Amino acid sequence: MSSLSTVQKTFLSSPHYAVVGASKDQTKFGTKVLKWYQVRNKDVTPIHPKEDELEGLKTIRSINDLSAPSETSISIITPAKITLVILEQAKALNVPALWLQPGAEDEAVVSYIKENGLEDKVIYGGPCILVEGDGILKSLL
Repeated sequence: MSSLSTVQKTFLSSPHYAVVGASKDQTKFGTKVLKWYQVRNKDVTPIHPKEDELEGLKTIRSINDLSAPSETSISIITPAKITLVILEQAKALNVPALWLQPGAEDEAVVSYIKENGLEDKVIYGGPCILVEGDGILKSLL
């Protein structure tokens, strides 16, 4: 099992990013995470089942629509029931790393991560990219 810092560095070393859970609501953490990537000039794609555009970016409907899923780290800011579906899709697509923002997991999600050997690909249990992301990016320089 990789250490948390190793998984975080893998996550932030990807050439592409996606955010599941962003919305038109500027106060929601999903939108704040999307903006975090934009401010840092990261190649980010918002994923939303209904909206066509968020924060000036064209959305896609599902992670299955990613052009390069095996080169895309995914931030997840969704209720746990949705997170579980995304994890299942991400495993099938060989997504390199996923960051579950605080509140995006429950016992079923954590069990799925452990039962499927995803501990070395998934950041979960509390760390927030808005708090820790810049420090991790600096460590990659």
